[in-house]
Amino acid sequence: MLRTQIYLTENERSSLIELAAASGKSQSELIREAVDRLTAQFGKTRRREVIDNAAGMWKHRTDIPDFRERH
Repeated sequence: MLRTQIYLTENERSSLIELAAASGKSQSELIREAVDRLTAQFGKTRRREVIDNAAGMWKHRTDIPDFRERH
């Protein structure tokens, strides 16, 4: 594990302290869980965005045969 230093507002810090006490987890553990959720969400969102942007990208091409007609 790598050590990382972050800056929090007073409200963020007090909320984190309360959450840690209520959950029985360390502040570091809660921060790691939050980072994991954020990166997982961003990854899924980005994949969805790429798929959505790719959908229909060849619909205006005239050099590709219409495969629906062939079926």
